[in-house]
Amino acid sequence: MTLIKSISGIRGTIGGKAGDALTPLDIVKFTAAYGILMKQGAASCKIVVGRDARISGEMVNHLVTATLMGLGIDVVDLGLSTTPTVEIAVVMEGAQGGIILTASHNPKQWNALKLLNSKGEFISEELGKEVLSLADSDKIEYAEVDKLGKRYENNTYIQKHIDAILKLDLVDIDAIRERKFKIVVDAVNSTGGIAVPMLLRALGVSDIVEIYCTPDGKFPHNPEPLPENLTAISGEVRRAKADLGIVVDPDVDRLALVCEDGSMFGEEYTLVAVAEYVLRNVNTKRLKKLGFQKNTVSNLSSSRALRDITEKNDGGYAASAVGEVNVVKLMKETHAVIGGEGNGGIIYPELHYGRDSLVGIALFLTHLAKYGKICSSLRESYPDYFIAKKKIELTPDIDIDLLMKNIKDKYNRQPINSVDGLKIEFEEEWVHLRRSNTEPIIRIYAESKSETTANNLAEKLISDMKQFIKN
Repeated sequence: MTLIKSISGIRGTIGGKAGDALTPLDIVKFTAAYGILMKQGAASCKIVVGRDARISGEMVNHLVTATLMGLGIDVVDLGLSTTPTVEIAVVMEGAQGGIILTASHNPKQWNALKLLNSKGEFISEELGKEVLSLADSDKIEYAEVDKLGKRYENNTYIQKHIDAILKLDLVDIDAIRERKFKIVVDAVNSTGGIAVPMLLRALGVSDIVEIYCTPDGKFPHNPEPLPENLTAISGEVRRAKADLGIVVDPDVDRLALVCEDGSMFGEEYTLVAVAEYVLRNVNTKRLKKLGFQKNTVSNLSSSRALRDITEKNDGGYAASAVGEVNVVKLMKETHAVIGGEGNGGIIYPELHYGRDSLVGIALFLTHLAKYGKICSSLRESYPDYFIAKKKIELTPDIDIDLLMKNIKDKYNRQPINSVDGLKIEFEEEWVHLRRSNTEPIIRIYAESKSETTANNLAEKLISDMKQFIKN
C-alpha cells in the first residue's frame, strides 16, 4: 500500500491501514487541512470538486464533499469531469479553490486529491507544505450545525469548457469540418469518453469511432498513454481507415495521437505540433495585447524538438523542473504563449494555465486540417528525436540521495543540471534521472537522434544504479 504526498497532490492506493495508503481517514484529514487554509480570511468559502471515472471516485467524492461541508464550506460538485474542466470552473465560479479526484495515469487501485488555488492552478509548494503540516496537527476545528456548508450539483461545465475552446482565435471550426475527419477515440473508460466526443462533434467531426469510452472506471489497459498500451486503438485506426486516433488519460490532461497508418505520433510531439501551429499563426499585435511573447516552455525531461521548432519560428525556449506547477511558473515569468510537458500535456494560457487535452485536440485538428496532408506526413516534418522512457522501482531501504550522488560522481566530467534530479548532457544526447512525484519510482529519460542509442543510454544508467544499489 502506498501514500505519496507531494506538490502533485495527495496520491495513494485505496485500502489498507491509515497513514499507509489513501484510506477514508487520510482523505478526510488532508481535505480538512486544505479546506481550512482555503477558508482563511474569506467571509465565505466555495470549493469546486470534480472527479474522473475510476471505481473509487464516488466513495472519495462523498468523503471530500462532506468534509468540506463540515468545515462550513460550500461545494460545487461537478460529478464526472476532467482536470482542466475543474480548473476552468474554479475561475468561472469565483471559488477559493478546487479539488480534482483523480490519480491521472495511475492504475485503478490508485486515487488522489489534486489541489487548486483560486486561479484554478495547482497550489504552490509552500502552500502544499502547509497542508501537510496542518493535516498532521490537532488544530482542525469543524463548523457548528447552523454553519455547515451546502453542496450544489453542476454538470454543465464540460459544455462550458468546450464553448470556451470554440471561441479561441486559433481554433478554426470551418477548416476542421471541411476536412471531414474520421477519428477513433480511446478514453480508457473514463471521463474523456464524455468530453472528447462532445468536443469533436462541436468541432464539426461527425465520423467518430469510440472505443473504451464508457465512463465506468474499468480501465481496459494500463491508463498511461504510452505506445505499448495503445495497440487496440492502433489496430482500430487501420481497420476503420481513420484519419487519426485520439487517446487521453483518465483525467484528460494528457493527449496522445495515432497516425492514419497506426503509428504513434509520439507524446513528445503532441506539444511540438501544437506549438508550431500557434507560433506560426498567432497575431503579433493580439499577442502583445494579451501580454504574451513568442516563447515556449517545457520541462527538463521533454524533447529538444520543442526548442528547435521555437527557435525556427523566432521564439525563445526555456526548460523548467518537472511538474506542472513549475512549468506554469516559468511560463508566466517568460510570458510564454504556449508550453507544457513531453507527456502530451498542452498548456495554452489564453484559455487557462493547466494541461488540457481538449484545447490540445482543437488546436491540433486545426493544424492538421490546414496542413492538408495526412497525419504521418505532418509527423515526418519535425526534427527526429527518440526518447527512451524507463523506470526502476523504489524500496524503502534505498538511499536516493546517496544513489544520485554516486551517479553524479561517476559522470562528473559531463555537464550536469541538478535543478530537478540529475540531467546529464552528452555530445548529442542527454539522460534525466529523477524521483517521481506520483509513484515510488525513479524515472529515467534519455534522448538521442537514434532510438537504439537512446535505449542503450537509459539502460546503461539503470545498470549503473542497480550496481550502486547492490553495493
